[in-house]
Amino acid sequence: MNKTVLDQLKEDRYEEIKLRFQEQHDYGLEEGLRKDGKIHAMICSGTGCQASDSLELRDRLKEGIEKYGLQDKVEVNQTGCFGLCEVGPNLVVYPQGIFYCGISLDDVDEIIESHFKDGKIVERLLFSEAEEDTPDGKLKPVDQVTFYNRQVRISLRNCGKIDPENIDDYIAVGGYQALEKALHMEPDEIIKIVSDSGLRGRGGAGFPTGKKWEFTKMAKGDKKYVVCNADEGDPGAFMDRSILEGDPNTVLEAMAIAAYAVGADEGFIYIRAEYPIAVKRLSIAIKEAEEKGFLGKNIFGTDFNFKISLRLGAGAFVCGEETALIESIEGHRGIPRNKPPFPANSGVWNKPTLINNVETYANICPILLKGSKWFRSIGTEKSPGTKVFSLGGKVKHGGLIEVPMGMTFREIVYDIGGGIPGGKELKAIQTGGPSGGCIPKEYLDTPVEYETLKELGSMMGSGGMIVVDEDTCIVDLAKFYMDFLIDESCGKCTPCREGTTRLYEILDRITKGEGKKSDIKELENLGELLTDAALCGLGKTAANPVLSTMRYFMDEYKEHIEENHCEAGQCSALTKYFIEENCIGCGKCKRECPVGCINGQAKERHVIDQNRCIKCGTCLKACPLKPKAVVLR
Repeated sequence: MNKTVLDQLKEDRYEEIKLRFQEQHDYGLEEGLRKDGKIHAMICSGTGCQASDSLELRDRLKEGIEKYGLQDKVEVNQTGCFGLCEVGPNLVVYPQGIFYCGISLDDVDEIIESHFKDGKIVERLLFSEAEEDTPDGKLKPVDQVTFYNRQVRISLRNCGKIDPENIDDYIAVGGYQALEKALHMEPDEIIKIVSDSGLRGRGGAGFPTGKKWEFTKMAKGDKKYVVCNADEGDPGAFMDRSILEGDPNTVLEAMAIAAYAVGADEGFIYIRAEYPIAVKRLSIAIKEAEEKGFLGKNIFGTDFNFKISLRLGAGAFVCGEETALIESIEGHRGIPRNKPPFPANSGVWNKPTLINNVETYANICPILLKGSKWFRSIGTEKSPGTKVFSLGGKVKHGGLIEVPMGMTFREIVYDIGGGIPGGKELKAIQTGGPSGGCIPKEYLDTPVEYETLKELGSMMGSGGMIVVDEDTCIVDLAKFYMDFLIDESCGKCTPCREGTTRLYEILDRITKGEGKKSDIKELENLGELLTDAALCGLGKTAANPVLSTMRYFMDEYKEHIEENHCEAGQCSALTKYFIEENCIGCGKCKRECPVGCINGQAKERHVIDQNRCIKCGTCLKACPLKPKAVVLR
């Protein structure tokens, strides 16, 4: 293929597709139609929405449009994750940007008849914030609701806008222009742009991406590899999965650019088999890219050759560590290697290997097209750009977000996430996955970037952010993460294999009311030993959940040990429910109790039989009084 390949493709249907994604909004239906004269209905087909029948919704919409003879007026397409997973399945209708959420099969006919046929928006299906009046009295389009208007989308720029199974959609929004540009540059020029941008690895510790590329280019070897780490294993994390499901070509294009820059001709995407939708879409994207000539031999008419293969992992968390991942690619058990040598010098089959994660690659094409200064204008000096987080836990609007580095926890949790549901108090924010730490509410106004999180005893990790409210027991939370890490430790080194188990055993005793004062010191000593002596990154950070919670919530540990009490009511061995004198005898707790252990007459104080109580907390939830008559002691 020659240099004009993209021009040839544009002559086909580039302009037709591009019209769908023009950055404009006109909220009247007829006058707001784009130049192609169509309404474009984009239905989310990410994992979360597919679990809620979004593909069946897509098919039902297409059938209904044909039934009403609206094929020339309405086009239905699947797309990637919009981010607001909490309220899926989601449908966005362009050009108005109308955001429907929580739709069901029963809503399809109404949407078609009312919106697509008669031009009347179905307001009961709108995302709640979209119904708030704008200054001009019109409905808010999807990108102006608070969940979105504080975000800056670089890695997620195409998710929710294009069909991830159609490479023409990707080309229409500028796809493969960065690769074409790169192949007319010197490799050192590309690496300098990446280095000058300040992009840091988005998969963990934040190592400078440009340096990693430079080290791999300088390494001696008759063959080199480029690897994408898509082994995302943190509980509650789905950033990389969503990028691959919504925009797989952006990773393929970036890997090809990286390969050209470092001198590689073969690449692997290591992805867990638990991501079937992402695997399917990557397979389609690779095949389409090969057919277009963007992968394979003599790419863009040059002498550059590059092929990509998929490698499916079995779901081992430790394979997120780059040397364990390399072992697994080679067909061995996924256990870490000693370092040095580092993968840049000796990686896959002992050849120089560049490894970046999905989100890191997703930033490459925009950086190459827009420049390093543009990227550095976003975020902070030491942490430029944006970060994708999967915001979950006790927050109203959980889902996938991308925000500039340096945004505060308060802005993320309250402005974007909508705050804590049920009028509860924020207790902490857990970042960095199982290897991260818990940051208390006192640090809500801390800017989120690599250095600040490290100073607080946590880490960025791949981008999990779990919101914890007052009903969460911090000791029990630390125990949960240690239980996870015990299962995921490969067992190769003694500090990790034995240290995680001992930490869990101590935490388990404490939550059962069997804790000793000496346990505090033992937890600290074990945590420090594990951090210093473990072989790989998993082991070296495994104690973070314990050490960070002890740093900020020592009173809660002491309360468990010295007072045999769990204020959150999550440790059943330390929890007893009592009914206070202010009980009005309404009987709600008695009626709701699943084991019938509450006695009392109407309008008289009730009593809980402690011998029969299973400590489920149903009585506390049922009590209508403020303050509650049912209390924890």
